[in-house]
Amino acid sequence: MSTPTTRELYDRYVIPTYGRFDLRLARGQGSVVWDEDGKRYLDFGAGIAVTSIGHCHPRVLAAMRAQLGTLVHTSNLYYTRPQAELAERLVRLIGAPGKVFFCNSGAEANEALYKLARKFGNEGVPPESKHTVGEIIAGPACRTGIIAMDGSFHGRTLAGIAATGQEKVKKGFEPMVPGFQHVPFNDGPALLAAVQEPGVVAILLEPIQGERGVHPASAAFLKLARELCDRHGLLLMFDEVQCGLGRTGDWCGWKTLLGDASVMPDAVSWAKGIAGGFPLGAMWASDRLVTLKAGGTVALCDLLGPGSHGTTFGGTPLVSAGANEVLAVIEEEGMLENARALGAHALAALRALGSPLIADVRGVGLILACELVPDFATRVFTLPDGKAPALFLVEALHAAGLLTVPSGTHAIRWLPPLNVSREEIDEAVELLRVTLERLTLAR
Repeated sequence: MSTPTTRELYDRYVIPTYGRFDLRLARGQGSVVWDEDGKRYLDFGAGIAVTSIGHCHPRVLAAMRAQLGTLVHTSNLYYTRPQAELAERLVRLIGAPGKVFFCNSGAEANEALYKLARKFGNEGVPPESKHTVGEIIAGPACRTGIIAMDGSFHGRTLAGIAATGQEKVKKGFEPMVPGFQHVPFNDGPALLAAVQEPGVVAILLEPIQGERGVHPASAAFLKLARELCDRHGLLLMFDEVQCGLGRTGDWCGWKTLLGDASVMPDAVSWAKGIAGGFPLGAMWASDRLVTLKAGGTVALCDLLGPGSHGTTFGGTPLVSAGANEVLAVIEEEGMLENARALGAHALAALRALGSPLIADVRGVGLILACELVPDFATRVFTLPDGKAPALFLVEALHAAGLLTVPSGTHAIRWLPPLNVSREEIDEAVELLRVTLERLTLAR
């Protein structure tokens, strides 16, 4: 009896929630992976911005081997040194006082944001409240509404898809979790109107919308969001799951967009690259004071007290030791500078291609996108009916030996490791150039 292939095992035993590419990856090193047949690929998807310092970095392997032999897991009912040190590091890197909650993924980190906002709205006294104490406690003055952005992506939990500003993720999962409304991204007047609706408690946004195709918030929009939150007593919450912790060339993606730290959010979610490939998410909350309906004040970062939220695996000693080493490597090996310099180099090289199939190239640091022309399907040969141009190009690049990530129907993302080399960037640009030329010449 023959041994089933990896693909056959998936077809028989794995629920088909992903439209997987027909690639069977077996090992990786740095910015390169190999499939089961030994074919080499430049990995410019990096697990969708996850393997932030490449595959199998020796320092991370050493740190996790040491932790494996000491303590892998214990309940969060107890204290462990690696988690405490990781929390301290993240607070230092964000550059503002606060505390951190650990979980396992970006979706979970965002769930912590939603719960923090609900708790803030339900238990905090609204600013300049005209209600009596009795009315506030009874509920009319509770605020639970979260303003999110069109085109956003915040995960695939029920609350995550309600927060996400894309209809495609909601189909089949109605009714939506209530409490979310959406406004156009980078639309100041729309945001101004929305915050004046009754019951609003927070603004949630990605400083750079990644899944939609790498669209940054303008500095003016970020500043307006902060100003409106201050004016109306709201929380400003940033989803930096994809753009945070080094990808833009700064620890905080919004600081890259602003050029300074003139805007500080009240809470931030992280995941993906935080642990370089191991499952970890985190939510930071500031120490701003919250006046409570029950009397007294509490720091926002202490609002989710014992019993209000939790996780079994979040921040285990093993994954915290790995994440500490990942962030130390980024800091000590100059990867923020590398992301800035090679991101600019990649952006210039992609724009210099001048391909008639590319309508736009955009990016910040090492989160980049190529937008394909609207009539891509009429310019190439053999595009199957119904196949999105981005998906078609990604598969053509696989054949050439380059892994990239589709974004929507007409964009591809580059999310290489932060320690990618100039030579690897140039190789990827050349693979893209040759592939685009072949698609054009095929006509």
